[in-house]
Amino acid sequence: MRSEFIFTSESVSEGHPDKVSDQISDTIVDLFLSRDPEARVACETLTTTDRVILAGEVRGEGMIDTDGNWAPGALEEIENAVRQTVKKIGYEQDGFHWQNLTFENHLHPQSAHIAQGVDESGNKDEGAGDQGIMFGYASDETPDLMPATLQYSHQILKQMANDRHSGKAPFLEPDSKSQVTLRYVNEVPVEAIALVVSTQHAPGYFKDSDNPALYQELRDYVMGVFHSVLPEGFITDKTVIHVNPTGRFEIGGPDGDAGLTGRKIIVDTYGGASPHGGGAFSGKDPTKVDRSAAYITRYMAKNIVAAGLAKRCAIQLSYAIGVAEPLSINVDLHGTGTVSEEKLEEILPKLVRLTPKGIRTHLGLNKPIYSPTAAYGHFGRKAEGDLFTWERTDLVDALKAAV
Repeated sequence: MRSEFIFTSESVSEGHPDKVSDQISDTIVDLFLSRDPEARVACETLTTTDRVILAGEVRGEGMIDTDGNWAPGALEEIENAVRQTVKKIGYEQDGFHWQNLTFENHLHPQSAHIAQGVDESGNKDEGAGDQGIMFGYASDETPDLMPATLQYSHQILKQMANDRHSGKAPFLEPDSKSQVTLRYVNEVPVEAIALVVSTQHAPGYFKDSDNPALYQELRDYVMGVFHSVLPEGFITDKTVIHVNPTGRFEIGGPDGDAGLTGRKIIVDTYGGASPHGGGAFSGKDPTKVDRSAAYITRYMAKNIVAAGLAKRCAIQLSYAIGVAEPLSINVDLHGTGTVSEEKLEEILPKLVRLTPKGIRTHLGLNKPIYSPTAAYGHFGRKAEGDLFTWERTDLVDALKAAV
């Protein structure tokens, strides 16, 4: 391992067009699961200037039957859920307004050929909703066992969003991005090398917005956020700071750039600190192992680090569509482990059933719990009740006993 290195991660706010799409898609997942815990949802969302378009395959009692017949009021409920999601984010702009946008729903029944491979029948266990590889990761560099660069990037934008919603920062609009570059010494983050925020702002708010030196009020505000989020001493005179480096940023969100579900998968996971299987999470019910297996690998990796068995841990699972058991499991402790990776690969499937149904049962995933995951990361969040159950560390004692 290198004794010293520099690493960067970025995040995007709830108002970023791709994140607007993710939140809408997960709102649809929650709506269907609230009616039917066994609902099937694969919902993709396109957002653009004053328009939201849904497409994908769905199934669920109380919403739509296999013949494509919608339950009374279901279509109206879907549209209202979409508009309320956009309203909650805060879009009331000329180019994208929750009340005025044009809405199109192109959801249709799930393919029978997919259903026959996934559903339980007779002696056949429920199969994976698709083939693929999934990764989970944990690191001891933050209390939440997440990469520090990503965690701080999320926290910067979350604080800005809170200030916008509360009225503390009335000049902020929903669309923004952050980026954090840290220097590591012996695997420990010690210093901020560079910090970047680009944020949409209210039209005409900054009188000198054509000045490349930027408006001091916005810069002072963002600097305050940086200092409140990063540990004391991380920001120095050498830290490179960029606040709205292109200048004016009034046209943003889906009006400034089209958004699609699933285009921020590195923001959703580990900020590039870990491999990624390539599958998005949002818009998918938990039979899709792109989502559920990524959650269980995070759960296992986090518990390994929390148990003191490693400082860093990455876990890979692989699946075939329609097949229940994973095809492989790989544990990588990055040279930081106190136990062999082979031993963990042996005991983990004994502690957690890694079939799609076993994962959903262990983590309680057949519930409308997904909307909160769709902005500021799926991992490194606080487990509360039914939410973010994959962040629990309740496997620690069993791991210690098994090794």
